[in-house]
Formats: sequence, C-alpha cells, structure tokens
Amino acid sequence: MKLAAIDIGTNSIHMVIAKVTHRNSFQIIDREKEMVKLGEGVFATNNLSERAYREGLETIRRYVQLADQRGADEIITVATSAIREAHNGGDFLNELVRETGISPEVISGSKEARLIFKAVRNEIALQGAHAMVIDIGGGSTEITVGNEQEILMGKSMKLGVLRLLDMFSGEGSVGEEAIGVLEAHIRFVAQNIIQEAKDLGFSRIIGTSGTIRTLGEAAHIAAGGKPMKSVNAEVVKLSDLDNLTKQLLKMKPEKRAGINGIGEKRADAIHLGGALLVQLLQMAGVEEITLCDASLREGLILDYLENHTQSIANFPESKDLRHKSAFQLAYQFNVDWEQKMHVASLALQLFDHSSKLHGLGDFERDIVEYASLLHSVGQYIRFERYHKHSRYIIAHAGLRGFNDEEILLISQVVRYHRKKAPAKKHKKFKKLTKAQKNTVRILSGILRVAVSLDRTKNQLVKEVVCKHSRKKLVLQIAGRPENMKLELWATRRHLAPLAKALGRDITLEPVPADPS
Repeated sequence: MKLAAIDIGTNSIHMVIAKVTHRNSFQIIDREKEMVKLGEGVFATNNLSERAYREGLETIRRYVQLADQRGADEIITVATSAIREAHNGGDFLNELVRETGISPEVISGSKEARLIFKAVRNEIALQGAHAMVIDIGGGSTEITVGNEQEILMGKSMKLGVLRLLDMFSGEGSVGEEAIGVLEAHIRFVAQNIIQEAKDLGFSRIIGTSGTIRTLGEAAHIAAGGKPMKSVNAEVVKLSDLDNLTKQLLKMKPEKRAGINGIGEKRADAIHLGGALLVQLLQMAGVEEITLCDASLREGLILDYLENHTQSIANFPESKDLRHKSAFQLAYQFNVDWEQKMHVASLALQLFDHSSKLHGLGDFERDIVEYASLLHSVGQYIRFERYHKHSRYIIAHAGLRGFNDEEILLISQVVRYHRKKAPAKKHKKFKKLTKAQKNTVRILSGILRVAVSLDRTKNQLVKEVVCKHSRKKLVLQIAGRPENMKLELWATRRHLAPLAKALGRDITLEPVPADPS
C-alpha cells in the first residue's frame, strides 16, 4: 500500500509519498517541496494574493498527478494557518476539490501540533523522557510536550515567519528599536504556552520545520562545523543560533541569501525566524536544540496508519486509480469487497455476452463494473432505500479518476438496480439525455440480475453465458443446480427490467459448472 500526504502550509507546500511496510511503519519513496509562500500578505490583507492562489493550485495539481503516477492508494491532505485565516481560503479549497478531487482538511493548530509530535517521536528516540517539540511555520508556531506513550499538550501560537514579516519591517534589516519590539511581542504571545510546557517538564527540546532546520544548519556551519549530511538528531547550541540571528537581523535579503546553508528562497524571513527561535529557547531555559527531519506530513501518514489498522494488511492491489478510488469508498462504508468483485464479474459476463443486443461499448462496460462494485455503499446508512442512499453517496463522494458523466451514470445505474425501474416521471432520470436513459435502463437491468445471481452472497454461480434469438434470451447459469435454488428464484423475480430494455423474453437455464 502507498500513501501520499500533502501539507498545504503557509510558507511551503510539501508532499511525501510513502510505502507502507507494516501496520505502524512506512518508507518514504518520494518527497516534493515548493516554497509557494501561500501566506505572503495574508496576515495584513486577510486574503491569499492572486499569485499565491494561482501557484498554490498549480503546485497541488502537480502533486496529485505525481501521487497518482507513483501509485498512491490514498492522498491525505491538510491545510494550516494561511487557509484558516484567509477570507478566500474557502474559495481556494473549493476550486482545489473541483480540479483535483481531493478534499483537504483545514486542521486546527492544536491538531497540527499533535500530528507533528507523532512524526518526531517516530524519528527521534525519546528514551522514556519528556520532550518539547517546536515547529515554526509561516503563520503559526506549534509547541508540544509528550513522550513515547502520550502527548501531554499540543498548542499553537500566532507566531510565524510570514506573519512576523507582515508585522515588522518587511524583508530589510531590523533596527535596534524594532528588534526590542519584535522580541517583546514574541515573549508576550508565547509566555503562557511556554510556562505550561515548563510546568509539565521536559528534558530536551526538538525542533522541526524548514525554518528551524535551515537556521540550525547555518548556525552550525557559521560556528565552524561541516555541512550536515542529514540534520536529523543533530544538536545545535543556542549561543550559535543567537550569534547567527544577530547577524541576519542586520543584513538585507541579498546578504542573508549568501550565508552558507540559507539560500535565496528563505532569505526574506529567516532573520525573523531566528529571532523567534532564540526567544523561545531562552524562555524555555535550555542551551541547545535537537534537529528533526520529520514534520506534519509524516505525522499524517502515521495518524492514517493508526486509524486504519484493519485495512493495512488486506489492502488489495489495484489495477488503476479508479479501481483504487472505488475500493477506498467501499472500505469507508464497510462493503464486502470480495463479494462485490464477484457481482461485478457476473455483470461483466452478462454485458459481454449480450453485447450484440445492446450495442454498448467500453465506456458503458466500465460504468456497469463500478456500479457493481459500489451498489451497496448506502447500506451503511440504512438497508431500506439503500439504492437511493448509494446513489447519493456516489454522486457526492468525489471519486477520483471519474468524470462528471461517469459519476452521474454510475449513480443512476445503482439507483435503479432494485425496486422500481427507471421511469420518465422520475426527476433526475428525466434530466438525462436519450442515450444516457438507454444506457441506464440496460445497465441497471444487468446489475439487477447480477446482484440476484449472488442472492445468498456465497458466490454459488460461477459463470453466466447468454444465448439469444430474435425473440428470446437464454441465460445459462453455471454452478451446482441443487445449491443455486435461491439465486435462481431471486433472479427470475428481477428479469423484467432487463427483458424490456433488450426487447427479449428472458429465461434461465441452470447448468453444471465445469469442474476445472
């Protein structure tokens, strides 16, 4: 099983793709990061800029395409402070849903903190001790305290590098007076949360996020250290961070970009991130910080694995994105996937053997296959009227890999696979084109028969062969005739809609299945 996690952050948009190796472990097989700076100007204007809006959508579209190409079975997506606070954040998410089919969860700061801690303790050995984790983002900073077994607190503060950039001095150097105001502001906002963390107690501080890792490596190099091959678990002294930050605050962006370990993309706000980190460490009363590579996206993967333990071991291999998408919806609504695969097989046999009668092609063949796989999702709500519940779920589930017409037809075929056949007076059916109505009549008739042929859900019918003449259609039902009595009884009761759609009288002929 493969999972993709997309973190729509205020400063950067990240994605990791992971291969699940066990119920609680995974291997990262791909990473992507784009510093879109989605939150640039948000905290001054309360709106995503036109540039950020456009580049954000383009980046996520590309990520979704990559995740699909890499075979991701699920794409987990969350958005943080910029989307939470922008007036047009909802518009951004709605457009993202329409264009990609994914539906990001806008998470709270406290949930973000807890997900980050899960990622950190999966990468750093806490050895039974309490740790405080700091994650500095573009719009907020998360503080978490916990250990290997539990998370004791998870809080978020409205302190982030882009938020501070909107509040103080822009990208240029910061004067002494402004530095005093900046530091006082940080201490005022952070004091209660840092005190709560100190009251709980911790023996070490771990820092994650791009801002902290960048500052840590740059401070380490500036103090005479060699570039780090991996920042994970490396320790950086507060004194080195403080010395670097004092230099950065006096520099213009182009000079900051020339500092080894920083680079052009972070030069606009890294000095403010340094001031924030130094103040937090001083308030916490520590002399050093441990760096960590893992962050929110790894936490999303771990959280998914914790909440889907039953699906991990038995997640089937899927032939393509649409098959994966159908399985995920079926799993969500507790559908017996193996049984529905059998119904789909019977439906496709009926479709293929009667192709000269109905004249439909590959497009419609796919419709009846996915309608067969998903026809019972509505039973999760209630058995009564479940065909209508199933139609609603399919129409609104955002199935990835299907276009609007395919979803419309699948939902309509499912709607009419039991109870009343399609009728002109039905409002939704009446809106279909003439060709679509014909397709729904035929495919819903086929699905009705296929479902009946597995009435006991014991997969007793092994094969269906159709033989037809100008007036009749004979369905040869292969299995053990003495065991198929209930299936044959149920199917005879549900032949009329298909007979009408195909213009043939239909009879059943049970035959012994081939022993091989």
